Amino acid sequence: MELKRVVVTGIGAFTPVGSTVEEVFKNLVNGVSGSAPITHFNTEKFKTKFACEVKNFDVSPYVDRKEARKMDPYTHFAMAAAHECVLDSNIELDKENLDEIGVIWGSGVGGLSTIQNEISAFAAGDGSPRFNPFFIPKMISNIAAGYITMKYGMRGPSYGTVSACASATHAMIDAFNYIRLGKAKAFITGGSEATIDECGVGGFNAMKALSENNAEAESASRPFDVSRDGFVMGEGGIAYLFEEYEHAIARGAKIYAEVVGGGMSSDAYHLTAPEPEGKGAAGCMKAAINDAGIKLTDIDYINVHGTSTPLGDIAEVSAIKHLFGDHAYNMNISSTKSMTGHLLGAAGAMDAMACIVALQTGVVPPTINCKNLDPQLDPQLNLTLNVAQKRNVEYALSNTFGFGGHNGSIILKKYKA
Repeated sequence: MELKRVVVTGIGAFTPVGSTVEEVFKNLVNGVSGSAPITHFNTEKFKTKFACEVKNFDVSPYVDRKEARKMDPYTHFAMAAAHECVLDSNIELDKENLDEIGVIWGSGVGGLSTIQNEISAFAAGDGSPRFNPFFIPKMISNIAAGYITMKYGMRGPSYGTVSACASATHAMIDAFNYIRLGKAKAFITGGSEATIDECGVGGFNAMKALSENNAEAESASRPFDVSRDGFVMGEGGIAYLFEEYEHAIARGAKIYAEVVGGGMSSDAYHLTAPEPEGKGAAGCMKAAINDAGIKLTDIDYINVHGTSTPLGDIAEVSAIKHLFGDHAYNMNISSTKSMTGHLLGAAGAMDAMACIVALQTGVVPPTINCKNLDPQLDPQLNLTLNVAQKRNVEYALSNTFGFGGHNGSIILKKYKA
């Protein structure tokens, strides 16, 4: 069976470093931090008082006010991103067979603030179960995909992927596979997350996973730096239109990049900690490269999971050195979570944008905030520290790894007509 080619023909993004494709591209290249004091709630009693919020977000241009009340903020981000993605793609949906277009959407947590608000209201009441009738559909992690299909009448495959921080990458890999197997013409895919609330920050604080460097909030996300003390939480939604190549060409679509491979694996090691030698991560990257039908030496850039946690950064770099050998020193490696923070289940969609930036512009976004490299890391590796670097990138690989040992890697290729 001949596999179909798959291309990216639309992007919509509401992120901590911008809410248009142009703004996100520019800020990723220029090393702009999205970290700032939290505005979503009063942090007085919390250990962490900063995060990477989406600035000045307003859902009203994208969703009717009455309908918006039935949605959790993670769905607001999804709906806004999907809207901008469809506009950006110039696809005329009224001329398409909507049975052949679907939605696969990633969210690791779903409606956390909805759960928090409903339980708080119940606890403050008289004990009577007076829950909002939209409580359940607001908070479940698949509902964003459902809302997107209803908005556009898309009747192809539709579901949500939930694999912690690998959720959006797994969603994109699934969309890629459906299209190349000839089971659909296009998908809206990506991910969204909205967990900068009392439950999200308090829960991750309890795990000692979040940075507590309140005095240096803007530079607290510092992958590879010896002083890193945890990740900085991010939020937002990023949507892509993945489309079958011939279909895209026939309608004259602009093409951002080609999707050529995806890999998944499991650490089978620990609930939250990575396997120390990065065996699962290495296996995941190798699976993606094999799937793409390319050589290890073809990879020019890796956007690492790189969340700024003491264990995770070391394990991932170890995996890269183990898998790529000498070629590890020829690649650019960077963690753009140093700018965006960690969008949890939407991280893979956010990080894929950095890969598209590199493919489109010939500039690799940097890892910012690294002043003192961890001595456990090899200083000969090109971690693209602090300043973007010019490079012709033909193949870019994006890693995302989630609690439970869920790993995902996706490979994007520079598109050439």
